[in-house]
Amino acid sequence: MKSAATNNTTSSTRKWLVRYPRAVSVGIFLLVAAITAMSVFAVERGEQDNERIEMISLSETIASSLALNIATNTSYLRAGAALFGSNETISRQTFGRFIDELRVNAGYSGAEGIGWAPMIRPAQLPEFEEALVQSNAATTSVYPRLDERSRDRLVPIKYLQPNTARNRRAIGFDMYSEPVRREAIQEATRRVEPTASGRVVLVQEGGGDEPGFLTYMPVFANNNYRDVKGYVYSPFNARDFLRASLETEELQRDGMGIYLYDTSVAEENLLARIAPQTETGEYYTREIEIANHPFVLVVESTRGSALSYLSLLTLFFGLAVASLLMLVARLMTKQAMEDEKTLNWLHEQNSIRNSLTRELNHRVKNTLANVLSIIALTRRRADNLDEFADSLDGRIRALSATHDLLTQSDWNTTPVEAVVDAELAPYAQTSENMIDRSGPDVELAPNDALSLGMALHELATNAAKYGALSKQTGRVRITWELIEEGLARLDWVETGGPPVSDTRERGFGTDLIEKIVAHELRNPVDLVFDPTGVRCSLLVPVRNRGAFQLRAERARKGEGRLKGKTPQT
Repeated sequence: MKSAATNNTTSSTRKWLVRYPRAVSVGIFLLVAAITAMSVFAVERGEQDNERIEMISLSETIASSLALNIATNTSYLRAGAALFGSNETISRQTFGRFIDELRVNAGYSGAEGIGWAPMIRPAQLPEFEEALVQSNAATTSVYPRLDERSRDRLVPIKYLQPNTARNRRAIGFDMYSEPVRREAIQEATRRVEPTASGRVVLVQEGGGDEPGFLTYMPVFANNNYRDVKGYVYSPFNARDFLRASLETEELQRDGMGIYLYDTSVAEENLLARIAPQTETGEYYTREIEIANHPFVLVVESTRGSALSYLSLLTLFFGLAVASLLMLVARLMTKQAMEDEKTLNWLHEQNSIRNSLTRELNHRVKNTLANVLSIIALTRRRADNLDEFADSLDGRIRALSATHDLLTQSDWNTTPVEAVVDAELAPYAQTSENMIDRSGPDVELAPNDALSLGMALHELATNAAKYGALSKQTGRVRITWELIEEGLARLDWVETGGPPVSDTRERGFGTDLIEKIVAHELRNPVDLVFDPTGVRCSLLVPVRNRGAFQLRAERARKGEGRLKGKTPQT
């Protein structure tokens, strides 16, 4: 049972391979390719998820580091606000001792330092500038000047430590004159806690364009929230602030890009940027709050849209397997087709053999019937045994000559010209000029060629004994032509021979032509014994060549397959 089921499965598979040779191999390739594509998609999805997790983790770590650094700065600002709020005046010495106690050095937490900016009215401006002169500040006047911009209060920078060349550029700058700083100052006053500003360019840049921001903490006199003495603040270069935060955590970025924006992601809001190893355009965005001001932290992936190494390996392996399976399927298909061709060839050969056997039986029967008819008619007309033997020998030889022609053409169609040449060959060899033949190329079916050959043999034999071929002056003219579709006419005309007697007896040849040949050709024969020479017109059917061509084609195919491949038995 198992063997039968296996054979049925194998047979069904072979049928599919033979019926759909290309579809099977292409289908296998597409199936494996689809599985490969799904695998690559799954791998890429996993890689993207891992990358996103890394980006989220990195953004959280950076946000925590930024918040930690700002928390350190705001704690200093709160301490300064508490100290300065309890002192009636804030002198240079008082501010210096505060900075020394904090042990603040340049670049801590990415800040430029800590500064003091009192809030004054326009009427107090001369007194403030005089104090700048007495403190030996690099700048002795507030800028921008009051007459350049109408305002009711000023927040000029008085002290800024550490005392560096960069920081000295900021002394005397009225921060209340600039809208972004003014908004942050007002927000800090409202909140009564450290507040960061938006994107600005620090005065310390001295004409440069690197962005930064500031953090402000209001200082109130005697804890009276309506009496603002000034502001303790810290300026930040945004790039240094971001780098300091990364160095603090010793972050491993793996080539990822990091961007810090003010409020929202826009080119004009960009504060700092650490370029990625490769720009991919794949981002993770996180909103953070630094000192009560919104910022946006963006992390750029290094992967982008390119396939990972694992995906490429999966893709190449899958395509290789798909190609190999397609090749195997093609080989199996080719083998199955060869087996199918062999089986068809064997079936066709068997059919051809059966057809040829039936054809041979039919032709042998016809030939034997013709021979029996010839023997019977010859016996009636013969006076002795020798005459019977000679007549029978000639007629059998004529039949044999026509059979040779048919054998040479594989019993396919035979030209009229070949039949004429075969039957008149003995007379043409002895006297070439006695026979004249002409006509177009007309092909006859095998049975019709046999009948025509017998008729020509009898006419030639009679002409050699009694007619034109018996004298040197005699001539025989044989012409044929197609008179209509499917019918040809052959004319035999003798001239120059002995006169034909009107009282001659009817012989075997006459009976053979007018009865047997006419019956085989299915058309009447016009045989005239004219005194000037015998004349005969035969109507020969020209049958459709399709049947004979089919048989010949079968034979050629069989021979070709025998030469190309010998089936194993």
